[in-house]
Amino acid sequence: MEKQSTLAMTILGVLLAIGMSSAAFILGVQAKKAASGQQSITVKGLAVKDVQADNAEWTVTISVNQPTFAEALNKLRAERPALDAFLTKEGLDKSGWTEGSESVTAHMVTVYLPQGGTKTEQQGYDASQALTVTSKDLAKIETANKDVLALQAEGRPVTAGSPLYLVSNLEGIKMSLIAAATENAKKRAEEFVKQDKVKVGVMRSASQGAFYILAPGGNSDTDDYGGTYDKTTIKKQAKVVVTIVYNIEQ
Repeated sequence: MEKQSTLAMTILGVLLAIGMSSAAFILGVQAKKAASGQQSITVKGLAVKDVQADNAEWTVTISVNQPTFAEALNKLRAERPALDAFLTKEGLDKSGWTEGSESVTAHMVTVYLPQGGTKTEQQGYDASQALTVTSKDLAKIETANKDVLALQAEGRPVTAGSPLYLVSNLEGIKMSLIAAATENAKKRAEEFVKQDKVKVGVMRSASQGAFYILAPGGNSDTDDYGGTYDKTTIKKQAKVVVTIVYNIEQ
């Protein structure tokens, strides 16, 4: 019995030793893998391109006030031919006109009471209609926006908003800038690691920041993902920022 007990203890000891060696081997492999985890570098790439608006929108509004609803609507319609004639004279083709709906609303004013305080009361009706002109001839839009002062000097109840200068091929511009910004990011990454004698490997992940259309010389926060679209100038700058993570190869 004593010999059998000794033999069993010996076998158990051998098995424990083998188990501990196996565990040490497994842990050693895992540690080696952890120690050799792939390093990476995160960089931002920037691309800027000069672009120019190729179409414009310009809105002119007729606004009148009359004592009654009917008089306000009739006055509005009576003023419309003068605006149409002006736009035609400016060379803005009627196919580019978009008419807004005619609107008639009560004209409310604040009245100050003799004993103090105020009250709101109706004094006639306001009628209005907006007409939006679109054109690829930006020079004609610019000229008409200046000449509308002469129409107002005649006593015509018109107001004009500032022209909006738009870029039609935004998606194409955006894609070309993303490509350029990606190339810029790769060059920056290579410059960063050059002194460490390592190489920039494959792209691990990439994200696009905001897409900006700015007035010339305009500034933007490159961390803002909302983007900006300047519509006040004909000449503009398009800008894209990308953030890319690259693997580092020894």
